[in-house]
Amino acid sequence: MPGGTVFKFHDDLDTDQIIASQYLLLPNIDEMKVHTFESLDPDFPGKVKEGDYVVGGENFGCGSSREQAPSVLKALGVKAVIAKSFARIFYRNSINIGLPVIVCKELPDEVKTGDTMELSMSEGVARANGKEYACTRLPEYMQNILNQGGLIASLNKEEA
Repeated sequence: MPGGTVFKFHDDLDTDQIIASQYLLLPNIDEMKVHTFESLDPDFPGKVKEGDYVVGGENFGCGSSREQAPSVLKALGVKAVIAKSFARIFYRNSINIGLPVIVCKELPDEVKTGDTMELSMSEGVARANGKEYACTRLPEYMQNILNQGGLIASLNKEEA
């Protein structure tokens, strides 16, 4: 279970802060992703690497229901978003596109940007700074949906 770097954000982080509305006019996710978290950390798209983690507090992904918010995170290689709680529509959109969203109550208060973290979704455990944190353990069917690239991809495979 290789580790990734933590990028930590605040409570009530809204979808406008993930990807601002003016960038929704761009033709595709690849062009949008370079503007991810622009108002909070303009260098984020250049720093985040495949397998890194976004960590937030309460109510992560509140605001508008734009599917582009989890899509740009996934396109940048974010392995999972870990937060104390998620806005329902962000959570649903993330599962639909295959971005793991994991509830972990204690971890967000004890990590900072730059820490290294490991996550085992099947065990429901995150490890950071020499400590282990209990997280939501995803049921096997949910793991399968994520492994297939999200709900839409999973349903498309069932139809084939």
